[in-house]
Amino acid sequence: MSWEMYFVMALLLFAIASFIWERIPPDLTAITVFGVLLFTAMLTKSTELPTLQGLLDVFSNPAPITIAGMFIVSAALERTGAIDLMTTNLRRFIRLPHRVFLFIMIIGVAAVSAFVNNTPVVIVLMPVVLSLSRDMGVAASKLLIPLSYASIFGGTCTLLGTSTNLLASGILRDSGYEPIGMFELSAVGLPILFFGAIYLVLFGHRLIPVRETLTSILSEEERKEFITEAFLRADSDLAGQKASESPIFKGRGIRLIEIVRHGVAVKGDPLQAILQAGDRLVLACRPSGVAEAHSLKDITLSSNHAGGLETIATDEGALVEGVVGPLATIAGKTLGEINFRQRFRMVVVAVHRKGQNQRERLDSLRLQPGDTLLMMGSTKAIESLANSDEVIILDRPRVPARSVRAKMPIALATSIGIVALASLKIVPIVAVVALGVAILLLSGCMKPKEAYASVEWSILMIIFGMLALGLAMNSTGASLLIAESLTNVVRSVAPAHLQAVIMLALLYLITSIFTEFLSNNAAVALMVPIALGIAVTLGVDPRPFVVGCCIASSASFATPIGYQTNTYVYGVGGYRFTDFTRVGLPLNLICMTVTIFVVPIFWKF
Repeated sequence: MSWEMYFVMALLLFAIASFIWERIPPDLTAITVFGVLLFTAMLTKSTELPTLQGLLDVFSNPAPITIAGMFIVSAALERTGAIDLMTTNLRRFIRLPHRVFLFIMIIGVAAVSAFVNNTPVVIVLMPVVLSLSRDMGVAASKLLIPLSYASIFGGTCTLLGTSTNLLASGILRDSGYEPIGMFELSAVGLPILFFGAIYLVLFGHRLIPVRETLTSILSEEERKEFITEAFLRADSDLAGQKASESPIFKGRGIRLIEIVRHGVAVKGDPLQAILQAGDRLVLACRPSGVAEAHSLKDITLSSNHAGGLETIATDEGALVEGVVGPLATIAGKTLGEINFRQRFRMVVVAVHRKGQNQRERLDSLRLQPGDTLLMMGSTKAIESLANSDEVIILDRPRVPARSVRAKMPIALATSIGIVALASLKIVPIVAVVALGVAILLLSGCMKPKEAYASVEWSILMIIFGMLALGLAMNSTGASLLIAESLTNVVRSVAPAHLQAVIMLALLYLITSIFTEFLSNNAAVALMVPIALGIAVTLGVDPRPFVVGCCIASSASFATPIGYQTNTYVYGVGGYRFTDFTRVGLPLNLICMTVTIFVVPIFWKF
């Protein structure tokens, strides 16, 4: 092995460890790998490593460009209300038996997800499913995992179903092979949808536990709190006291949420702050707390007081749950840095993350996409937040403005046109998608600013970084070395006529494990070059192996972190990590079994 091969293998191990460790964001890991490769190529002038121009050529790969375009197309369908068409249809079936409704929901969601990015489908339908669960008298947790899994089923059925399919197709094309066709994957995707739906309806739904939503951690009285903003007057006896020592906050049903001083929220625990004249106190009051506060001799919550507090605003507080969205600018920042209360006029009462409810030290909590927030605020504040891309309000579906909804036929026609033209293979899919994006922008379905915001740039950065790493693995022979090692293992234990099938199973298993703990795009970018090397070593067609990698990188059911849609329903449904393993692991095995049996029938080795 040359030093270049050792170097690339070390980079590969670093990337895998960093993805699993999660201390460094995945996109930053990918950018770091790309930067190190660029710097090394310039510094060493090695003939085994990719050249500087070769590394930069990954930006010309059509797959990431196509993926970016499909993000925009999916966002246009979401914003114009096209995805909401499912809402009315699903509501028609809520009086049917639970299993029948579950089957219909799975098929419907999968049908949409086959042509639209999975994440917006799940995000749009989460509030709908929560509403339907209340109407049906069923725990939301019984429907949210099937919602996520159904979107994954749909993604395996077409080329546009998920970004990993497009990425694998792009790697195939760059390697000199025919790219994947629009409905080529349907041969294996549809059986996975069928058997997956049957499993969830007959067995899987029994394994899904009844979990309470985030609101359930509050007492009945806490749910009826309202928000009061009180002004601390100059002659108040409370000035100079630590807030925790004030009689107002000692078991009287009044909670101090925030202190605003000179227009800026005081950082840290508000109860540990020293009160000053002129402070604005944001209070959450229970009905019993208000009555007790009015009975105190030295303070009052009305403007004609005698104790130093003057009420300036009172809002009846409504409790709502919301999820930090994939395009949220608040992700990666703490609630204190965001100044959440002043920016959105909402109070965060609790945060649900990775199966844990957090109610303390929220000011220093760094938000992540998929975090579920329990918030309190006025109706006006809730409506304002619901119309932003920061938090998806779960208590009410977002209704597009009438002017935007009028563009729905254009968005639908454009999406159908993209699928039709891509199926005919008259022009490359990247050109078809680019034309579709242009039509959506020119017709006013989306504004350019909204289009840019709808692209998940972090995913593109992961793809570019892993494409560069895959290129380096090919040029140094690392991919071929790994391929030969795996091939030798299989040859030592299997007869010649079974080696290709066993290798398909091994590739599927490795890719599936990578997908559960890494980014699914990273998994396919790393495994497809190895699959191509294995095909060369065995002297067979690589297509069956690549199809296996596509399915394995999408069929992520056993953990809430393996696929983005799992992450979103994880917090909303109040699930525990093991809930996904209990329900999803058998489903992983079902998908693997279906793939191993079906792929050799339609794609000959």
